[in-house]
Amino acid sequence: MQTKAFVISLGDPAGIGPEITVKAWLARERESLPPFFAVGDIGSLAAVWDGPVVRIDNADEASEAFNEGLPIIHLPGCDPVQPGNPTLDGAQCALNALEIGAGLTRSGGARGFITAPVSKHQLYQVGYTHSGQTEFIAERCGVSKTNAVMMLAGGDLRVVPVTTHVPLAAVSDLLTVDLIVARAHATVRGLRRSFGIDRPRLAVAGFNPHAGENGALGSEEQTVIAPAIERLRAEGVDASGPYTPDAMFTPRHRATYDAALCMYHDQALIPLKTLFFDEGVNLTLGLPIVRTSPDHGTAFEIAGHNQAHPGAMIAAIKMAEQMALHRAAARG
Repeated sequence: MQTKAFVISLGDPAGIGPEITVKAWLARERESLPPFFAVGDIGSLAAVWDGPVVRIDNADEASEAFNEGLPIIHLPGCDPVQPGNPTLDGAQCALNALEIGAGLTRSGGARGFITAPVSKHQLYQVGYTHSGQTEFIAERCGVSKTNAVMMLAGGDLRVVPVTTHVPLAAVSDLLTVDLIVARAHATVRGLRRSFGIDRPRLAVAGFNPHAGENGALGSEEQTVIAPAIERLRAEGVDASGPYTPDAMFTPRHRATYDAALCMYHDQALIPLKTLFFDEGVNLTLGLPIVRTSPDHGTAFEIAGHNQAHPGAMIAAIKMAEQMALHRAAARG
């Protein structure tokens, strides 16, 4: 019996999603990658690659076809693709691929879901209302925004932003004890379920420079973050902090925790992308399915020029397999 494959939505067809997907397929033996198949416009592959592609009608055919060529469920109706030139038709194609990939994984047709980059600017123009792919997939899985947690991982670093795609000026008002505690518990559950870490250690970042300097540089640490940590400890979570954000990502400090809980988007993503850009993975905890994504954007400016590095896509596929194996082991 063939093992089920992972599904990759190709993202915006004018971006680098198709290129990094075919480059991952070409590296399948060297990187010991599990079988996967694409969902999207077959023309977006032809626009960047003249290698073997196998059109399949359903997910069950993917594993058998995997070594013959890159398997793909083609979505008809897309206009011809010109790499680097996004269109509204391409955005609709990306949204359709996202919808189908989520559905296939949710129904058990695929082992997990890897999402290539999309352009939210383009998607918003075709009726997309979510702040990111994470929120879209969570809704399709029936999971609340609070319980679906975005984690970024690469090398020896895992980070979780408490607030995600919101203006920096709004973060302070959004931070609450309940939100931090909910994100922390979801992170702990995810580390146990998908990473096999029995007693996860969480390091909690401060919000202000120098973690507020005892209130001299801001009060969020005293009024929100420290009380949240105290509550987490009382509830059995190994949480510590709040730590000075500019010092907690050094190699020595990273060795003391399994995940860093950060207060806003860039506080989490800047260290991750600086240290592990070509292997950074965006993954979602708290879902009934495995979902990962390369932690970078569509890179329209280099699309079609054979310059896209597939490292993060390869890492996303590998992490999806690791998460699936840990979940299977946990189920016994």
